[in-house]
Order: sequence, then structure tokens, then C-alpha cells
Amino acid sequence: MEAKILRAGDQGLVVDFGETIDTETCRKVHQLAKKIKELRDDRIKEIVPTYRSLQIYFNLLKISRQELTDIVCDALDKIKDVELQLPKKRTIYIPTCYGEEFGPDLDFVAKITNLKPEQVIELHAETVYQVYVLGFVAGFPYLGSVNEKIIIPRLEKPRNRIPAGSVGIGGRQTGLYTVESPGGWRLIGRTPLKTFFPEKENPAFFRPGDNIKFEPITKQEYNNIAEQVAKGQYTPEIKITKMAGDLA
Repeated sequence: MEAKILRAGDQGLVVDFGETIDTETCRKVHQLAKKIKELRDDRIKEIVPTYRSLQIYFNLLKISRQELTDIVCDALDKIKDVELQLPKKRTIYIPTCYGEEFGPDLDFVAKITNLKPEQVIELHAETVYQVYVLGFVAGFPYLGSVNEKIIIPRLEKPRNRIPAGSVGIGGRQTGLYTVESPGGWRLIGRTPLKTFFPEKENPAFFRPGDNIKFEPITKQEYNNIAEQVAKGQYTPEIKITKMAGDLA
């Protein structure tokens, strides 16, 4: 598997798979991350996947840069030569109320794109999005890509507070704020689901490789689901399939 191995400070390596951001590149990143994680080696401190690269932080007192480079090269060869056991892919359906107080930027997005608000909603909700990576706040899924008709720049000045569950568009990406935080994405809706659980060992609800489909709901439906979520009585619809090319 072709990749560049680059130096990242005194205790870091970056494995770069190129300039393209797409499903295949992202799949390679997460296949390599899976192989490195399988080592369960305390010489490796942290593994950080991005759209097109994998950053590996290591303990310089326990492993040299060259030793880690050899491990990475071996893992890349195994990925290339051996078909990995592919996991089951989840498609998660996210009930979302668009517009008004839940999506204060919906009308602006419609105006800039020369569409009606209901057309923006339709275009946003008709796409099945893939989770590429998680960040910039806890568990936030970066999803791509939105229909080219609703590509919109981020806010020039980010908001200081965005409610958890808010759904926004930033450029070609869409995403879901899993916790309350500042942010600069254009907010078009909100889900009543809770998608980050700090009390759990794996607190993030989403994971790279998931598919996400937003499902428009009314304000009344939003309130009804929110009540069920608060009581621990609501589970979102999740369909599971296994397909070639799924992320590891």
C-alpha cells in the first residue's frame, strides 16, 4: 500500500496516503490504525486518524523512530497482501427538526444557495453520509459530502455557544454537535438524541466508517423523542450491513 512516512516532532510519525479526501483513502487510514492498535503495545502512546493520514505518537524511551517505521511498513504490507476481516457497517438514522430555533441558519443557507428552505432540507436529508473522523470536540462526526447545491462557507465569527444535537454545514461537510460548545458551522437543524456518554468506556456514539442518515421530524415529534431520551426509553434506528470496503 503506497504511503509516505513523515517525521512529526521528536516522538511522532505521520503516515500520509496522499492529497485526496475520499472513502478509499479514509478506509486505508483506518485499516492501518486497526493494525497498529492490534499490537496493544505500550511503546505507542496515541494513534490519531484524519481524513487522509494517520499520526502515531510513540515513547522514545521504549522504541526508536526506525523501529516504529519498520512496524508501520510491515503493517502496510499486510494490509496490501491480506484481505482484512471487514466489520459490520452501521447506518444510523438521526431524527432532526430543521429550521426555526433548531436551525437558525436555514433561511440564510436557502437565500445564499437560491433555494427554498424546504429544498435545503430535502437535499441535506436525502444523502447518506459517511463518518470520516471524529473531532474537534468530543465525538463530533465529520460527515461528507453534502450535495454541491448546499455547499456553504462557515460563519466568519463562530458562535460562543451551540446546543448539543445541533446539525450544521461547513463547506462540503456536515456534522452534529455531540456536546454544547462554540462553533462556526451554519446551523440548519437539531436532533433530540444524546450522542456522547462521558460515563462510558467508549463515550462517542459514532465511529469512523458509520453511515448517517438525517430524518426530518416535526417540532412535536422532536419534543416527544426528547422526553423519551430523557427517560432512557428511546433508541435510534440502526441498520447493520457488511460490505466490501468498509472501514476497519
